[in-house]
Amino acid sequence: VKMLSMKASSDSHGQDSFYFLGWQEYEKNPYHQVHNPTGIIQMGLAENQLSFDVVESWLASNPEAMGLTRNGRSVFRELALFQDYHGLPDFKNALVEFIAKIRGNKVKFDPNKLVLTAGATAANETLIFCLADPGEAFLVPTPYYPGFDRDLKWRTKVEIVPIHCSSSNDFKLTASALEEANIRAHKHNLKVKGVLITNPNNPLGTTMSRDELTHLINFVMDKNIHIVSDEIYSGTIYDSPSFLSIAQAVEDMKLEDTNIWNRIHIVYSLSKDLGLPGFRLGMIYSNNETVIAAATKMSSFGLISSQTQYLLSNMLADKKFTSRYTRENHKRLKKRKEMLVSGLKTAGIECLRSNAGLFCWVDMRHLLACNTFEAEKELWLKVVREVGLNVSPGSSFHCLEPGWFRICFANMSEETLNVAMIRIKRFVDSINNGNCRGHQGRSYSDQRSFIMKWVLKLSAHNGERDP
Repeated sequence: VKMLSMKASSDSHGQDSFYFLGWQEYEKNPYHQVHNPTGIIQMGLAENQLSFDVVESWLASNPEAMGLTRNGRSVFRELALFQDYHGLPDFKNALVEFIAKIRGNKVKFDPNKLVLTAGATAANETLIFCLADPGEAFLVPTPYYPGFDRDLKWRTKVEIVPIHCSSSNDFKLTASALEEANIRAHKHNLKVKGVLITNPNNPLGTTMSRDELTHLINFVMDKNIHIVSDEIYSGTIYDSPSFLSIAQAVEDMKLEDTNIWNRIHIVYSLSKDLGLPGFRLGMIYSNNETVIAAATKMSSFGLISSQTQYLLSNMLADKKFTSRYTRENHKRLKKRKEMLVSGLKTAGIECLRSNAGLFCWVDMRHLLACNTFEAEKELWLKVVREVGLNVSPGSSFHCLEPGWFRICFANMSEETLNVAMIRIKRFVDSINNGNCRGHQGRSYSDQRSFIMKWVLKLSAHNGERDP
């Protein structure tokens, strides 16, 4: 007798991706500087821990927000009671001002066109539920975040058709790649409902150019479909070029009075920019009143607590804080990214030029035994199990070219990153010398001596250390 639903008994969640399997390997043997110095270093997690002290400083200076008081009076009862799923007006107002500020105030946002969700995961899934029916499809440029196979498909039963982008032009989106994906979808009898992009891109760490966005806008206008722009890394841009939101690109093309305006939808979250993934705070922004109404009803399945909204409405309303945080965060991200790029370069490994995000797209094709995904898997297993670094292989991001990896740099201390760079250099040297023993070939005392020498070398170009 069948006891469980098809959903519960199927393995369609996507958890068997190398992306998630690497996390499982890390959890069995996590690195600790003192307690487990030969453990696996987590470089597969796009978390931003570099500016926690700036947030903590604000919290220490604003005890009323943490203590749920206003002008010395408790707001506990006000927040403890059931809240309308439209969200707290003060928080929505502060949030739209914050996202406009990130975009240089070049585009304005209306709090009435915003739906609050428990993170960007919920925002993306909710939008897909609103825009497509089971068996219909969204086009998504590759490489793309592995979690989309879960977030966009698992419960909605909507299909993803990859838009294949290539290293030959630094994985930029082209008009021909869009058309090719659309033709492929129709060959499989899939009705295409839209294109979903991440901008800035995960895993590339790049912002989309005006030309790319123009190709995209022209394509969706021609096909009469939707654009979902996941912009959760829009506050992590630390280098030129600057960020161009899909909303601004459409405005610049003078398309506000055309029907495409109602087919542009933006996803955002405070998980990456403020480093608050545990707060589960995401949002959908759309000019489509029907989408906003439906998404608001769906948001009742994943509301944000009133306590969280109250705290963050106070934080985001402090313009002096948001300016200081953004400025300091960009500076630290740039410095940390340069440390990773420099350390990899010392090991003979290059990265795609990037200007945003919490990771680099790393070219390790020259380390493959041969140009196949099987060889990529073998290299990945060595890096995880022998070198002790959980990095994410390009195949899990649906990259068509074996040998690319995503490596995160903002979820660890400077010292831990230095240890990781020493390990990867030793590993590459061992390959070049025909010896693949990896980092575990030395005694711990030898490793410490070797590490300290490289810490000095890798840190020399950085000036002051991270606080």
